[in-house]
Amino acid sequence: MRLVVAECTVTYEGRLTARLERARRLLMVKADGCVAIHADGGAYKPLNWMNAPNTLVETDEGWRVSNQKGEVLLIEIHDVDSDTNVELGVDPGLQKDGVESHLQELLAEQPGALETGLQLIRREYPTDIGPVDLLCRDADGTTVAVEIKRRGEIDGVEQLTRYLEFLNAQPDLAPVRGVLAAQLIKPQAKVLAGTREIGCVELDYDRLRGLERPQQKLF
Repeated sequence: MRLVVAECTVTYEGRLTARLERARRLLMVKADGCVAIHADGGAYKPLNWMNAPNTLVETDEGWRVSNQKGEVLLIEIHDVDSDTNVELGVDPGLQKDGVESHLQELLAEQPGALETGLQLIRREYPTDIGPVDLLCRDADGTTVAVEIKRRGEIDGVEQLTRYLEFLNAQPDLAPVRGVLAAQLIKPQAKVLAGTREIGCVELDYDRLRGLERPQQKLF
């Protein structure tokens, strides 16, 4: 990973035009090629970014990052405070809690619980940016990437969006659509998923496990 702290001006050109005026920021280039621009605040989310695959060209004025979709990120570098390369090694990946892990196992055994006709291709499908929980194929033959959470929130939608961008760049898989599956999905996550044409499925954990809910009785 390359970490650069620099005063910079950033312009994004693509689906819209956005600009970050001159300020000191952290520029991060990951081993997979992803470029992210961070401020000293705003939690984990970058101010702007360009997912892999992309092309990074460095000039005396700064960086030009572009992708095949026609998006361009122009980073004009005015002054560099530090420029460091750090070898992080292979990450073991996120360890899911017991419920998420069990949900993944149950849905791998019965993908039709997500939608009729869905068939499993592979569980924990490997990509350069992390494993996709379930890679499936629907009744029409379209590839479907499924992200499983105990609670579906915006970060789950963002994670699945990154997987979809990567998978749709693979000619043997594209087109790929996404499904976010969770016991509970927050309204904000549903809205964001809808804008990105990602499906949402709320799961009944007990029903997946084959347990019957106890019926209320008077006697």
